[in-house]
Amino acid sequence: MGNRGLVSLQLILFALTIVTGWSVTTTTAYSQSYSGTVAKSARLVGDGLRTRFVVDLSRSVPFNLFTLQDPYRIVVDLPNVSFQMPPDIGNKGRGLVSAFRYGLFAKGKSRIVIDVTGPVKIDKSFVLKRGSGQPARFVLDLIPTDRTTFIQELQKQKQRQAQKSKTKLPVKLATLPPIPKPKSSPRAKRKPLVFIDPGHGGIDPGAVGSLGTREKTVVLQFSRLLKKELEKSGQLRVRMTRNTDVFVPLKSRTALARRQKADLFLSIHADSAPKGYRKARGATVYTLSEKASDLEARQLAQRENRSDIIAGVQLPTESQDIADILIDLVQRETKNYSVSFANLLVGRLKNEIVLRKDPVRFANFQVLKAPDVPSLLVELGYLSTPQEEKLIRSRDWQRKVARSVARAIETYFKRHGIRNPY
Repeated sequence: MGNRGLVSLQLILFALTIVTGWSVTTTTAYSQSYSGTVAKSARLVGDGLRTRFVVDLSRSVPFNLFTLQDPYRIVVDLPNVSFQMPPDIGNKGRGLVSAFRYGLFAKGKSRIVIDVTGPVKIDKSFVLKRGSGQPARFVLDLIPTDRTTFIQELQKQKQRQAQKSKTKLPVKLATLPPIPKPKSSPRAKRKPLVFIDPGHGGIDPGAVGSLGTREKTVVLQFSRLLKKELEKSGQLRVRMTRNTDVFVPLKSRTALARRQKADLFLSIHADSAPKGYRKARGATVYTLSEKASDLEARQLAQRENRSDIIAGVQLPTESQDIADILIDLVQRETKNYSVSFANLLVGRLKNEIVLRKDPVRFANFQVLKAPDVPSLLVELGYLSTPQEEKLIRSRDWQRKVARSVARAIETYFKRHGIRNPY
């Protein structure tokens, strides 16, 4: 593609980025005065007529509540709270609550997401101050309601949020940045940029192994080793969508890569097989396709695409027409690069680790939808299989696999160069 076509493509993609809302959402951190607050325990009491949710805290903190539908959820936003509770404490529900989860949602912001059995109304919510030997307590009372009333309350909630936003300083609209002039021999000067995406994080733990291994933790460990391995040669630039235990929305992950003009995007995961397939083993490499290669690939994509729901994110609606235009304009070529890298990576890994039968597969993963960045999702193996879980937890195994992946990436760029010289 010539420089003129490349510039035109950049303008199209930039404009579509604004229209589709593919941008990184910034979160204002809560006051640092609440840092060090600890959530020590949580419990549910009551029944289907009234359910109380209580969290014990080391001190009183401010909070913000909102509800979400389809599925029904209550979201509690808190300052940077450290959750020191048993990891499985929210797995069992009671009354109107089927489950709850918690974790870091963004820098300086923690979140509790409560799954409810149906439409509910927040009857009371308050924080009791610490005193008389008792901890501070966040208390939430829920009562049942009907879907119509729930949605009406949801609309009122959105109107209040919109009203608040009007009182803030006006936001200056983004303008198209100046188009840089091509420099001499740009490909010789610009190092390829690789984006590594450790899956899940923060409030979204991902799969949990039979030995208690959390996907979000083990893939972050592996990603750090891979980054270190890639940086050894000095020939590549490497960024990560997250370097701590924090949640990053799916679209923000691809937006980060696109905004920094990444040349390759690699999302790292570790799978968990459904009951009845607990002996499943092997790594798998996935590329993007609206139609999945098989039922297992489709089900995996559905699970992975639920990350935003798990974290209590309001899912935006997008214009399907625009999505189709993006695919038609750009993704055809991008998919070819992605498949080429997938085959190259599998060729490297087959001599190092166990692979699934037909290890290159495809499905409609939200995190692979950057239209102009070749992207792969790598499932390192199955945490649900104890034998493989032990391997994935092993630093020696992680280093060995990281070296193989790094060599595959280096070979990819030697063959294909960089996509965007600017």
